[in-house]
Amino acid sequence: MPHHFRKDMVIYQIYPRSFQDSNGDGLGDIPGIISRLDYLQQLGIDTIWLSPVYKSPDADNGYDIADYKAIHPAFGTMKDFDNLVAQARVRGIGIVMDLVINHTSDEHEWFQKALAGDEKYRDYYIIRKGKDGGLPNNWGNFFAMCPWSKFGNSQDEYYLHLFAEKQPDLNWHNPAVLEEVKDIMRFWLQKGVVGFRCDVINILYKNTLADGKKQLALTGKEHYLSTPGCHEILKTLRKEVLDEFNAFAVGETVFVTLDQAKDLCHEDRAELDMVFSFEHMGCDDLGLKWFKTRLSPKKLMKSLVKWQTSLDWNTNYFENHDQPRFISRFADSDGFRREASTMMAGLTMTLRGTPFIHEGQEIGMTNGNFRCLKQIQDIESHTVNEMAKHLGIPAKMRWNMIRRGTRDNGRMPMQWSDEKNAGFTTGKPWLKVNGDYKQVNVAREQQDPNGVLNFWKKMIALRKTDEVLIDGDFVPVLVSNNIFAFERVLGERRLLSMCNMTGKAVKLPKHLQMWPTKLAGNYPTGTAEYLQPFEFRLMEESGE
Repeated sequence: MPHHFRKDMVIYQIYPRSFQDSNGDGLGDIPGIISRLDYLQQLGIDTIWLSPVYKSPDADNGYDIADYKAIHPAFGTMKDFDNLVAQARVRGIGIVMDLVINHTSDEHEWFQKALAGDEKYRDYYIIRKGKDGGLPNNWGNFFAMCPWSKFGNSQDEYYLHLFAEKQPDLNWHNPAVLEEVKDIMRFWLQKGVVGFRCDVINILYKNTLADGKKQLALTGKEHYLSTPGCHEILKTLRKEVLDEFNAFAVGETVFVTLDQAKDLCHEDRAELDMVFSFEHMGCDDLGLKWFKTRLSPKKLMKSLVKWQTSLDWNTNYFENHDQPRFISRFADSDGFRREASTMMAGLTMTLRGTPFIHEGQEIGMTNGNFRCLKQIQDIESHTVNEMAKHLGIPAKMRWNMIRRGTRDNGRMPMQWSDEKNAGFTTGKPWLKVNGDYKQVNVAREQQDPNGVLNFWKKMIALRKTDEVLIDGDFVPVLVSNNIFAFERVLGERRLLSMCNMTGKAVKLPKHLQMWPTKLAGNYPTGTAEYLQPFEFRLMEESGE
């Protein structure tokens, strides 16, 4: 199954603990995923991005790995995993693993040996003495906590963790770390996975541990963000591992700029096939994701145009396990869940690049109806709440920040039916099920020919078979306060994608009313002159 940079790929993210529980323990698992492979095949996707299933103490829901070559017992066994790969392959579906190599768990054998005094493994991590009676430097931390923790029983040594305290950063100045990671990647590729989604991959290599320039967003990042050393690591992994297996690699790249993205996935793809950028995901905040405003459609459109016209190939996504549900961010409160969900399906499948769908997005799942912080499992949400409390932010304001911004919004159990716990589990779910599951679920959507699920199926099929949508150029046509229109052009064929990004009907300019052939749309009827609330249309210049 040649998956290295296939332009027709449609990728579906599974957050394993929230997808399908098979044994009633309240956690999704690998056998549960296997039981839903026919559903995914019918949806039309051909690649699954599987969030971490490795052995882990779950300080950060699996992104703190204790053993890279073992399956977390809560998810099943290695035999289950091998069966998943085999059963998916039978259905023409490949598996992309999550590769988390900026840090390990502090319960990983390497860190435990370092704590026991083994000098070899001490050098696998970034361990430094404090200076002037304080910490080694003034850096910030992605989870709003101190990035330095005492190393074992030492009085003056600290280890670096840019994320949770139980996630010590690896020392990529040590060549042995690179060799360990190459071995880990080969282990999974030999099992038949087709590639990797690479977690926070552009911050691996710390140039220096010098103090950083004080800034609101992560003091010190100039010392580790997309460094030359990081590029050398990725080139080595591409040349010596990924190319050997013709494997696919997409990078989660924090704070990435266009120029940095081009360096990471330039035309020869010597490092990554594509990157996840985040600029368009910040169109409803004040610079930090916890300070939400109403989403600005025009800001979103401008960001999409910027990346579509400047980067050869994009990741087209609007949701993942780290983000609130996109529909809730700008449409659900207006009562247009179906319309906005189908409009986003049309937009996702007509932009140039690889489409990514997050589990539940295809049925229009919304943010959780959390009532209090006790219902939130996300470690980041709790640390941010403590920081905000320390800064004197009132409790009501803190809760509003967390409720709207928590990663748990995108991690709620999949809503399969209107049965107890949405058909996700027969036990107590690890995270509360959304209260709207009676109305929003797969079983109900499957019965609705005009529903969200069937529209996603239609757009996926069109995206995978129309060469203009696969490989055509992106040409912006209109960016207004409410209408986003662009062409996809390949040879003599021209397609026009139009989206009303608001909950109000808008009149189209004359030149956009003249396209004769409608290929797809989320409203069964309408007029050429107007776009209805959150309407999507895909038109062709000629029906010949």
